[in-house]
Formats: sequence, C-alpha cells, structure tokens
Amino acid sequence: MFRFQDPAYLYLLILLPLLVGLHIYSIYIKKRNIKAFGDPDLLAHLMPTASRVRPSFKFWILFTCIGLFSVLLARPQFGTKLDTVEKQGIEVIIALDISNSMLAKDVSPSRLAKSKLLISKLVDELHNDKVGLILFAGDAFTQLPITNDFISAKMFLSSISPDLIERQGTAIAKAIDLAVRSFTSQEGVGKSIILITDGEDHEPGAIEAIQNAVAKGIQVNVMGVGSLEGSPVPVTENSNEYIKDREGNVVVTKLNEEMAQQMAKAGHGIYVRVDNTNSAQKAITEEINKLTKAKIESKVYKEYDEQFHVIAWILFILLISEVLITNKRNPLFENFNKLFK
Repeated sequence: MFRFQDPAYLYLLILLPLLVGLHIYSIYIKKRNIKAFGDPDLLAHLMPTASRVRPSFKFWILFTCIGLFSVLLARPQFGTKLDTVEKQGIEVIIALDISNSMLAKDVSPSRLAKSKLLISKLVDELHNDKVGLILFAGDAFTQLPITNDFISAKMFLSSISPDLIERQGTAIAKAIDLAVRSFTSQEGVGKSIILITDGEDHEPGAIEAIQNAVAKGIQVNVMGVGSLEGSPVPVTENSNEYIKDREGNVVVTKLNEEMAQQMAKAGHGIYVRVDNTNSAQKAITEEINKLTKAKIESKVYKEYDEQFHVIAWILFILLISEVLITNKRNPLFENFNKLFK
C-alpha cells in the first residue's frame, strides 16, 4: 500500500518542465554569444580546462534534487511498521458458552446472538486494555489469543456458532483453566475473566477452577444468559423446529442462576443477568474498570510507514556530488573527467 501524506507538494513538480526549458534556452544563448565572440573551435583551444558536459550534468543533478525534494515534502509512505506502545490498562478474557442451549430465544434475538452483541459493546469499552476470547461447550478452545487488536476481536464474533464444537455440554472448568493459562505473565496488572453462560448441564469442577483463578489474582465475573422460566432449544440457529428428548418431548432450557451466582461469589466478582437491555454490559464494564491498571506493552502495526529518509539520503548524496563537480576539468581526476568530456 502506497500513499503521500501531503500530496499538495507534488504540484512543485510542475516547475521541472519550466527548468528544462530555461536550461535549453541558456545553452542556446551561450552558444550564440560564443559565435558572436569568435570561432567556437578556436575558443575551445583557448580554454582547455573548460568542460562542455559538466555544466549540463550539474544541471540534471539539481533537476533531480528539485524533483526529489518535492516528493520528500509530500511524505511518501508505504508498507507497515511494527511499533511497541505502552498504555495503562488491564487484561480481560471472555469465555463464551456456545452450547446448543445458547440458541434459545428467551433473550432476543437469541441467547448466543445477544451474547455476541454484549461482547462487541464490551470490547468497545476496552480502549487501552487487552482482550482474549475463549469458546466452550463440552470442550474449550481459544478463539482469539489475548491481544489489543479489537478489530479482529469483533470480526471473530460473526463466525461463532455451536457448530464450532462437536461435543455438547457446558465445560466451565475447562474454559476457566484455559483462560488462566491464556493471560500474560506480566505482574501487577488487573486480570479478569468474564464468563458468559446459561449455566445449564454444567460439568463438575467449575467452582474449584474459579478458586484456582482467584488464587492467581484473577477475578471472575459471570453473566447469566436466559430466563428462569426457560425456552425450547431450536435445532439450528434459524430453525423453527426444536430439539426433543428420547420420549419426543421438546427440550426446555432454563438459566441456572443459582450456579452462576455461586461462581461469581467464588470468583470475587459480580453476577448479572442478561436481559434485553444493556444494563448487564454496563455493570460488568464498571466492575472491571475497578481493577488495577498497569503499563501494558502492545505491538501495534502502523498501516503506513514513513519512507522520507530514503529519499533524503539520495538527495543529500546528489547535492554533495553537485558541489564537488566543477565546471572545469581537474587534472588530478583526469580519468574521472573523461566521462564528462
């Protein structure tokens, strides 16, 4: 990718054709004056040290310098540059339940869709922080390693569905253990796990995993998605058919709020129920903002890297060359001068 930061300076290049015209006109005037003074061949013998080519060569050097100077002022930029930036922030890892029960629509448009909207808004509030994303059902995996690349974090959300994990269930303990291992080793920075789940059919060990996280200085907040009354589970995200048990009864999934509250208490965090408002997201944002912020080093790619220094060096060398090259032949550099006779 290439661009000029200040392209208006490129209008200076309009001067170049004018300079060429003036140079040609000056050569014409010089030759006319020489002819008026006497025979050119005879005068050439009377001035053995004068070079016919060097003045023109010096002009073309200056001509090139003016062109490069115009480009230099326009600030050419291309490629990318990796910078290390220090910011005051925290580290947050979001663990999202993507089991089939999250397709229930007791929260509009569905538990999973609402959760993804919440995550998007949460990421918007993490200005100087780092965020990671873990997905879990019967197993857990890292969807996005901890990073400050919030654009990528939001892009990953669109592709999330229960199909990403074949094994069904709610392996909260595995998700928490994976999240604990996913934080950086930096000390003194506030760290938080945001667990988003309906808590149904959870596997054992969740409380123990959360207590282990707390022992390592990591806070665990829980967002419960769903209703206490429950809702049928669609076969697929956009299906009007519902999952049935072996007896042919429609399966109804309910928010396990008691379990969610126990996990939040064990994690020294807060529990909020997700409804059709933004109150849950605001409550979690306020809670994680209480964490200790520390200097976080982040690698940031700049889309455009300044390239003016390359042109500046070329310009400097050309100007030095123009100064060193005289209009007279130098007997000390006879072999060099032959190139310009």
